[in-house]
Amino acid sequence: MNIRFGYACITKTLNITSSHTITYKNYQKLSEEEQYKKLTILITQNLDNLEQILIYNIKNNIHFYRMSSNIIPLATHELVNYDALNIFKEKLEHIGKIINDNNLRVDIHLDQYCVLNSTNKNVVNSTINIIKFYKNMLKQMNINTNMIMHIGSSTFGKQNSIKRFINNFKLLDEEEKNLIILENDDKVFNIKDTLEICKILKIPMVLDYHHHKCNNDNLNLNKYIIEIFKTWNNNTPKIHLSSPKNKKEYRSHHDYINIEDFIEFNAIVKKLKKDFDIMIEAKEKDIALFKLIRELKYRGYKFIDETTLEQ
Repeated sequence: MNIRFGYACITKTLNITSSHTITYKNYQKLSEEEQYKKLTILITQNLDNLEQILIYNIKNNIHFYRMSSNIIPLATHELVNYDALNIFKEKLEHIGKIINDNNLRVDIHLDQYCVLNSTNKNVVNSTINIIKFYKNMLKQMNINTNMIMHIGSSTFGKQNSIKRFINNFKLLDEEEKNLIILENDDKVFNIKDTLEICKILKIPMVLDYHHHKCNNDNLNLNKYIIEIFKTWNNNTPKIHLSSPKNKKEYRSHHDYINIEDFIEFNAIVKKLKKDFDIMIEAKEKDIALFKLIRELKYRGYKFIDETTLEQ
């Protein structure tokens, strides 16, 4: 049973980001020539930094990484005429080759503005356009991965919101449906809600352990974890792990991972004897990842490389 640890978006060690962006308000202030130049500069910087981050991950045997969902600024804005996927075709293919040649697991978490079950048709259409864009970007990169999203709005109650999600999910094409994986959230949709939707739609579920502790309705994770892992079929499940900032701001992420949170969770899943990956969601990113690993080694846990736990 192997557990691979990864981190999201920014490497604190290199102190670079692939999320340089511009607001549409500021974009509007530029001339047409300046708009083109600005987007080209930002996207070039983001893709160059993404490549550096991937190379850093490879050198440090970090096999699991979350790409930023802001690599292409204003990608789906209806008033922005910039064909990024064509302009950066070769660069995207090059980055995809790095990912594939080194067997990296790379995914994307869609941002908070992607609400597939919104009661606002414009928001739903915008969400579908964003999903479509990233589907095309991932195809351009030739990588096989997933897009993580939350169920979203709870307007008109949980059950109505779940029905809206299921109905709107059917608006996606088959390729888009196959990219989506659902995550339980920290306020409304618990593991039972999320699992039921995933079973209906036949898509994988990402368990966020911190969210479950925030929003569990006294549900026993031991009774659900096997079914959650089954949604992945023959693919490797992924888990999100974070620690609360403090008792007052319990939903917020800490800079690091409390080792006891991992040990507590590991006690639940260890009996399944199944490989899975853990996405570390901590503000100190890769530094938090390696800090946790050092602490686990001190406690006697065995690693087969820099980030892969064997047990």
